[in-house]
Amino acid sequence: MRLLLIAYEFPPSPSPQSLRWAYLARELHLLGHEVHVLTADLGGTTPGLPVLPADIHVHRTYPGPVRGMLAWLRKRRQRKIDAGLVADDATAGEPGTLAAAIRPPRNWKQRISEGIQAVAQYIHFPDVRGEWRPWGRRGLIRLLDTLAPDVVISSHEPATTIELALLARRRGIRWIADIGDPVLAAYTPRRWRRRAARIEAAMCRDAELLTVTTDATATLMQARYGRHHGILVLPQGYDPRRVPAAIDGMFDPDRLELLYTGSFYSFRRPDALLAALRAVPHARLTIAAISVPEAVLEAARRAPDQVRLLGFRPHDAILDLQRGADLLVNISNDDMTQIPGKVNEYLGACRPLLNLGPGDDPVSAEIERLSRGWNCRNDVDAIAGCLSMLAAAKREGRLDRALDLSADRVAGISWGALAARLDTALRAPLSVR
Repeated sequence: MRLLLIAYEFPPSPSPQSLRWAYLARELHLLGHEVHVLTADLGGTTPGLPVLPADIHVHRTYPGPVRGMLAWLRKRRQRKIDAGLVADDATAGEPGTLAAAIRPPRNWKQRISEGIQAVAQYIHFPDVRGEWRPWGRRGLIRLLDTLAPDVVISSHEPATTIELALLARRRGIRWIADIGDPVLAAYTPRRWRRRAARIEAAMCRDAELLTVTTDATATLMQARYGRHHGILVLPQGYDPRRVPAAIDGMFDPDRLELLYTGSFYSFRRPDALLAALRAVPHARLTIAAISVPEAVLEAARRAPDQVRLLGFRPHDAILDLQRGADLLVNISNDDMTQIPGKVNEYLGACRPLLNLGPGDDPVSAEIERLSRGWNCRNDVDAIAGCLSMLAAAKREGRLDRALDLSADRVAGISWGALAARLDTALRAPLSVR
């Protein structure tokens, strides 16, 4: 089957949605599909992302003036790196590693970029990425004419991909809409809410299949638009095909080693965890992130023996770190339709999870169902008590004893298993009504 994926976020973008479709595109290719990808040319390279088979055809188009200029700058810098004229940030940092220095929460380059993009998102829906629309549209029309795909798949975010896919649907081509967050989400700016609702409604009306990452999102689409057909829950996954590399010396066998990988947001804050660490001196938190809040920087300056910042780590190096830690830390989101993509990645690492949240969130339920770790309220006293208990359990050699950390337990959320479910849906006779 010839598939055309419309995905603004695709490698070299390191975003969760980019990783999702890098893996799914690879697995769908391995299942025998001919995969084409229409995406924006964002320039640059990102080390450590999944390697795509050469037979996956990636069609890159101009992303628009703002992102086009940034792409040009990235390409120019890459040429200088290749010529040895400047150092590669991805290889700076500790000798023999791919760690880079932590960026300040907002340095001058980020402030300029944020300012330009803030202005652009008043013009472009849903944000600056919407400037890709005319070039994406031209690229899509060309590919529809030359490829005649059997199915078009749109990857949200941004909602621009849904707008483009609606064009393909009007031509009578089967359309699968993959959405992470809803198009009309809690963070959608007021000026764009009516348009977001209109696009989301059109998607629910015209897409043959919706693939969503959570049951909560499926329930939301049913409640908003009465869509009770053609919804497939397809969460984020993990990659069992990859052979992990050794990380000797990274973690201390005599300490309780916690690892957090990913981003921090206003709805995902580490303040309680940082405060709780002070009461458990044998615990250490390692954070792999290119940028962290000022509170994290201050905690690392105050207690460098307990808060370790690794800076940037490529995706494959992150996966290796996850396999070596005692506890993989997740801070639950406030919005129940959002589950951090790294959670299933954590599950695939076959190490215990420590989930900090209200206790009734989807991640808590999954950890209990799988017997994969511990849930703890996200407040200082509760976390300190939990860490003290787990530190004692490690000293006594019983940290993992009551858990099921087998790979078989989570085989259903491997990228291969998820792609097989999507393949079954692709081959089934789909209908909008």
